[in-house]
Amino acid sequence: MSTLQEAPPEARRLSLPVATLIGLLALAAALGVGHLVAGFVGYTASPFIAVANYVVDHSPTAVVKWAERTLGTWDKPVLKAGLAVVLVLLALLAGQFSRRTPRAGQVLVFVLGAAGVAAVYARSDLGQVSLLAPVAALVAGLAVFTYLHRTALSRESAHQGAALSRESAHQGAALSRESGAQGASRREFLRAGVGVAAGSGIAAVVGQVAGTSTNAEDSRAAVGPLVPARTEPPLPADADFAKLGSPPFLTPNADFYRIDTALVVPQIRAEDWSLKIHGMVDREVTFSYADIRDRPLVERRVTLTCVSNEVGGPLISNAAWIGVDLADLLDEAGVRPGAEQMFATSVDGWTCGTPANVALDRARGAMLAIGMNGEPLPVEHGFPARIVIPGLYGYVSATKWVESLEFTRWDARQAYWLSRGWAEQAPIKTESRIDTPSGFAGVTAGKVRLAGTAWAQHTGIAKVEVRLDQGPWQPATLSAEVSKDTWRMWWIELDVPKGTHQASVRATDQDGYTQTENRADPVPDGATGWHSVTLDAR
Repeated sequence: MSTLQEAPPEARRLSLPVATLIGLLALAAALGVGHLVAGFVGYTASPFIAVANYVVDHSPTAVVKWAERTLGTWDKPVLKAGLAVVLVLLALLAGQFSRRTPRAGQVLVFVLGAAGVAAVYARSDLGQVSLLAPVAALVAGLAVFTYLHRTALSRESAHQGAALSRESAHQGAALSRESGAQGASRREFLRAGVGVAAGSGIAAVVGQVAGTSTNAEDSRAAVGPLVPARTEPPLPADADFAKLGSPPFLTPNADFYRIDTALVVPQIRAEDWSLKIHGMVDREVTFSYADIRDRPLVERRVTLTCVSNEVGGPLISNAAWIGVDLADLLDEAGVRPGAEQMFATSVDGWTCGTPANVALDRARGAMLAIGMNGEPLPVEHGFPARIVIPGLYGYVSATKWVESLEFTRWDARQAYWLSRGWAEQAPIKTESRIDTPSGFAGVTAGKVRLAGTAWAQHTGIAKVEVRLDQGPWQPATLSAEVSKDTWRMWWIELDVPKGTHQASVRATDQDGYTQTENRADPVPDGATGWHSVTLDAR
């Protein structure tokens, strides 16, 4: 009498598709549950977002420079897509390494979960309760991986048992029983897989809705019109040469460059926002949005420039900012002698170190801005409030979503970019660029018009010169000077013969400094060099 033989344990092995599916479903469960819990304890505690933020915060300077130069404003979407690909590949490996036993996959799932916990723990803008999100993700990922692996292996065992039963002398009844067991196991695995996929999706959606329920746009719309008590004079008619190819003098909010480390734009309601001034001050003071909104407001046109801007680059824009003089707020706190830096912190944990003497200098015109080009700050540009300080690169002067100003010494606190090798003092360098024609443009031989932009914030532009190939420098026509803190437009007509030629531009500021020809990378304190374009004249 033959009996049904049980498959030896070493022969039990998951198929490649099943093992792959288990890894992917465990990843989906971990991310979905983590996102769900983060929706209630802190949106950026979502493991995926936390790990992405950690990558941003700890990427080498060379990588950051490459991303900004190559990807521009697409750097964050590319990072998220890249991280998603890496996680999927690791999930696939977790499944593949566990075709016989779940141990290797469980270890990999645990390591990934622990990375999420560490990433959240490292965030200064998240409290301890936020650790619940990555811990829940870790537990969910391990539980789903273990359960699906056991279920699938049971199914595989039933399948192998049925195969062995076919070789037995009395296989009919045994085959029937084993086939039934195999079908039941298959159905159990499919039900479990579908349930995990559906549950993960629902969890992610609920977490997304809960985490983004705070809508700063509603609060921004409720601010109403911002009417400055001190307004700028009307713009002169020739403030720009936009019709000739220069940018408009005021950059539309939608076109204003955006460079920051925020993967998720902070959603802060005006009624929940406050600014604390503390540290080396006579008295700690805190201002609400209403405190700032109800003060006499000032309008000031200021051009901002990113230190990462390459020669001829686009990371410069100009706006009419509305807010209050920062010096008025600092006077109420009473900054003590010996304070060397104003250490600003954003609600997302980003930090910025500004020379204290510049922040305190009334002639500099530093502002706490709440408006931009006649409307409340756009959310992506710092609503409810941001710092604007003319003449310094943005990484030391333009903290968005600011919530804290601490006065301290340079050796006591090190800001985000200073800890990555950028300069402590960061005055904007005198530079210029050709906006039209673009590089390698085809032009008609003869008179060719060139137009562009020059800037030397807080010093002012005195002249701009352009030359063709190695010919003499020729003075360009300048737009009216609106402010020493804003850019200045120029245009010129050159006689361009047939052939390929190179046009170059240089600016001289009102201190008499002519920008250098020598090329320097943005690190550590801004790029230098003449901007040139190649013209193909026919």
